[in-house]
Parts: sequence; structure tokens; C-alpha cells
Amino acid sequence: MFNRLPIAVLQLIHEKPRFFAAIAGIAFANILMFLQFGFQDALFESATIIQRKLRADLVLISTNSEVLFSMNSFSRRRLYQVLSHEEVSQVTPMYVGLGTWKNPWNGRTRSLLVMGFDPKESVLDLPGITENLPQLYQSDTVLFDRRSREEFGQVADEYGRGNDIFTEVNRNKIKVGGLFTLGASFAADGNLVTSELNFLRMFEDRHPEAINIGVINLKPGVDAIAFTRKLEKELPKDVRALTHDEFAALERNYWETSTAIGFIFNLGVSMGFLIGLVISYQILHTDVVNHLQEYATLKAMGYKDIYFLGVVFQESLLLSAIGYLPGIGVSFFLFRLIEDATFLPMQITPYRAVLVLVLTVTMCFVSGAIAMRKLRKADPAEIF
Repeated sequence: MFNRLPIAVLQLIHEKPRFFAAIAGIAFANILMFLQFGFQDALFESATIIQRKLRADLVLISTNSEVLFSMNSFSRRRLYQVLSHEEVSQVTPMYVGLGTWKNPWNGRTRSLLVMGFDPKESVLDLPGITENLPQLYQSDTVLFDRRSREEFGQVADEYGRGNDIFTEVNRNKIKVGGLFTLGASFAADGNLVTSELNFLRMFEDRHPEAINIGVINLKPGVDAIAFTRKLEKELPKDVRALTHDEFAALERNYWETSTAIGFIFNLGVSMGFLIGLVISYQILHTDVVNHLQEYATLKAMGYKDIYFLGVVFQESLLLSAIGYLPGIGVSFFLFRLIEDATFLPMQITPYRAVLVLVLTVTMCFVSGAIAMRKLRKADPAEIF
């Protein structure tokens, strides 16, 4: 096999402009696939980070709830029914809603996600939450997500300089009492955390007994999955209990199956694969045609098709490997630019890196196999 390697290398680099054009084309296909995977992963990561950061063994939500930014409410009494079980150590009601933030500097309004809960319990495991909870005992005070988009104003910078920041949420005057770190998502460009009393002041149409999420913590040693199944049988059908992982999976499933976003990103990956397939096929097919007489001579000498197939496959492997390196390098650079501009968690995971490499090798091998059809049909006598 490796005896054919010099032939494959020499044929690839024989015409250097065409060789570099092939590398650029495959790198472009790689970048396109990485970007589609990156946006898709950023969507799911940002959409489920609140669920994953909840300090909860179980959650209780309305049966009609599918996605965090539009959670249906249910009676707080259901949560206290859960508290009556000896397996439960603590429950905390949580309110969630989309509020209208007024930029303190230019007066423009923008929607953001507001979460309210009792400050005595730190239900979110996020940087800046626990240490700033005492601030929420003050009336009309909120914690602001420092990674919210810049359209909300330079809140983090001004607060860091020691300046007091006052603005409005749902036309109610509020004060920023601290910062925490979460990040924007496809559903919300910014986030606020406040106490349940402050939340109800901002959302005057909400009834105190109508909560959105029941945060449930179990005693040590209790099987969360088994207890969840037990609650499903005992509780009325207007609510459902979910484990921590099931709550995150519910949100992911909504974005993946109930919207067109998952399909669009998968289509983008497919287009990147097809673009790379066409480019690599054109290069390998042209290479086969240009060297058809040389191949025919070798066929007349007794070389079998499997030999030439090995040469073309080695060219495919070299193209995919060499094109992959600039593709992943440029993708890393683009991911940093996108993350800085959008605050979405863009990253190339080892799994995605390997997956794109496998797709790249596959598309080059497939194009190589297609390009070999002309050579397999070639008759040395007819060529000469």
C-alpha cells in the first residue's frame, strides 16, 4: 500500500494551483460544517444551561410546559403536596417570565428573561448568585447578567465602576444590586434574577399562588428516578415531575423537534458535505483524466484496478487530512469572534472535531470511488 504513496503525493502536487484550490475547497467545506455544528451546539447549550445549573434533584412543572421562556403556571399547593413526602428535604417555588427592560442610557426597550425565588435559597449554581442574594431582600432590586447583550446598556461596566444603576422592567423602577454570569441564548438576549416579591411587583398580572417551577431537593440516599415515578402516579395530571436531566432534555427536545432550527442546521451540515464532495470529485476526476494514458500503460503491464483504486484513495486521504487542518484552525478563530459578538457558547468539542474529520474523509473517499469509474472502464488499446 505504502509503495503507492509517492505516486499519490506527486500526482496531487504536480499542478500546485489546482492542489491549493482543492485544499481551500475542502477547508471551506470543513468550516461550513463546523459552523453549523457550532451554532447547533450553542443553541442547545445556551437553551439548557439554566436547567443544568438548577440546584435540584427534581422539578415540578405544568403538564403544558415545554420551554423555559414560556412556562405555564400551576398551583403552589402542588409543591407543598410533594413536601409532605418523607423523601423530600426542601422545596422552593420559582417564577419565570419574559420582562421588558429599558436601557438606562438610550431609553430603548428589549425583552429579557426574569427569574424570581426566595433569596433564602440559592437555587441557581451560577457565579455571582450566592454572594449577591442578600441584595435581593431590598425592594425592587435585581441581579443583572453581565453576559447579556450590549443592547441592554453598559450595565456591567458601570456597576463595576461603582455607579448606581436604576432603570425600569415592565415600567416598574428597579435597581441593579449585583451581577451574575449566565449568557445569552436563542430565546433571551439577557437575564435577571430577583426575589419572588420583587418578581410579583414587576409582573402585576401574576398571582402569588401561580408558580412556574417547583425546585425539589431530596434527602441523601433517595433514588431520584424512582421517586419521580412515584410522584407521577400520585400527583394530579395538571403537573408532572422531572428529574434534573429530564428537565434539560425537555428544553433540548423542544428546540430540536418543535422548531425548524434543528432541521436548518442539519441541512447546513449536509450542504457542507456535498460541497466538499463535489470539489474533491472534480479534483480527483481531473487527475484521473489527465493521467489516463499513464494509468493505461500500467494496466497494459498487468496492474489491476485495485492498485489504481489504492492510489486514488490515498490521494483522497491526503486531501482530506491536509484540507482539514486549515479548516479546523480557521473555525477556532471564527468561533472566538462569534462568541465575543453574540455571547453564545461556541466551542469545538472533541466529538465534533472527530465527526467532521470522519465526514471529510468519507466525502473524499466517495468522490475518489466515483472518479475511478472512468479508469475502470478504460481499455488500454482504445486509449492508444
